[in-house]
Amino acid sequence: MTPSITFYFQVHQPYRLRDLRITEIGKGEAKYFDAQKNRGVFRKVAEKCYLPANRLMLDLLERYSNFRIAYSLSGVFLEQCEEYGQDVLESFRALAKTGRVEFLGETYYHSLSCLKSLPEFCRQVRMHCRAIERKFGQRPTVFRNTELIYNNELALIARVLGFRGILAEGTDRLLGNRSANEPFTPPDFPLRPEQEQIINRERWMPPSDQIHILLKNYRLSDDVAFRFSDRSWVGYPLHADTFTDWLMATGGHSINLFMDYETFGEHQWEDTGIFEFLRALPRIWDERGIATTTPSEVIARWQGASQTYDAHDFISWADTERDLSAWQGNRIQRSALDALYGLEDLVERSHSEELAKMWGRLQTSDHFYYMCTKYWNDGDVHKYFSPYDSPYEAYRRYSHALCDLRERLNETIKIQDTRNKEESQSANGYSLNSFFKKMFGSCFLHLGSSR
Repeated sequence: MTPSITFYFQVHQPYRLRDLRITEIGKGEAKYFDAQKNRGVFRKVAEKCYLPANRLMLDLLERYSNFRIAYSLSGVFLEQCEEYGQDVLESFRALAKTGRVEFLGETYYHSLSCLKSLPEFCRQVRMHCRAIERKFGQRPTVFRNTELIYNNELALIARVLGFRGILAEGTDRLLGNRSANEPFTPPDFPLRPEQEQIINRERWMPPSDQIHILLKNYRLSDDVAFRFSDRSWVGYPLHADTFTDWLMATGGHSINLFMDYETFGEHQWEDTGIFEFLRALPRIWDERGIATTTPSEVIARWQGASQTYDAHDFISWADTERDLSAWQGNRIQRSALDALYGLEDLVERSHSEELAKMWGRLQTSDHFYYMCTKYWNDGDVHKYFSPYDSPYEAYRRYSHALCDLRERLNETIKIQDTRNKEESQSANGYSLNSFFKKMFGSCFLHLGSSR
């Protein structure tokens, strides 16, 4: 059996923080995000990656009728498209119109809400799916969580929310001697009644009978995403026909190649030959009769055949540990996360769409990734992606923004409570006046006329 290939790309840009001074906290409507920096980064990546990669993908989709791809576009990426890149948004719409591109569901703010708040997690997934349906005319049926964070319980939550598939990292410690290219399902167990209640309140699709897991083949994915331009790598230089030989040698049902879209042109620059490599793949696959499939098509082909992928603890696609340590591995990360989700009740009580949006943007996982200290001294990938000089600078900026948001939430609630109290008193006063006029008005009129 010749395996099919599933190409999936994550597309995301965070709102990076400006340097909010401590003297600005509580002094009015402070701006948390560096608009100039965010626009500059977005346009740079748009010119190097999004626009040329989308042009190439559109050409490949038009040229090869069996070529298919999948994307997950975070809500904050879509917001930045509206602000800085309508041309980028239109290029994704052009891909959607081919009918051979699938858009997946995720948390709107690319957040870690699955770790801290089920109501907020469900709310964001609903927000994101509605945004995708509104912009591209598709209702997502396959879910990918932020940074492929996954465990058994999350898979069941996604199933009850109505998803038929979920993406996860194919970690060696869970697979054992099995291949990531095979169909998998999570172990089945009941969710707690309070979880069911929360999900039912937020659900917009009927529950699925079963959910399948598509596991990332991390070795083959990382050959392209990380090692493609590494001159010290034994596989350098990587050619499309060689890579295809490697793919077919692994066997299985579906080879899932999951990576950041910025791989093309941003992480691997154009002069590395990455675009020519990508251009050659569908031609070679077409010549060899190798099909590419979307995640939904893979699930439909499996028809219930599966093995169990048992992830009691959370896994992710980050770092060599493939756990949560990239976002909550040190005290400053955990402190920031606790403080952030400690504001949830205040956000709800404030009834402020603007402050809820600010809180949502502060949930983006990148803020905590920038605080990672695991390998900072080694100049690793964390340092490469961070816009700040150190993890502690990231924490300082984040803490200042969070402190100001708390002040604004408390002030908003205080103003609303005062207004509600005044309105209640006014209504009570009006009711008493009406009562006395109704009961004694004729008497007052009679006494007045007898004078």
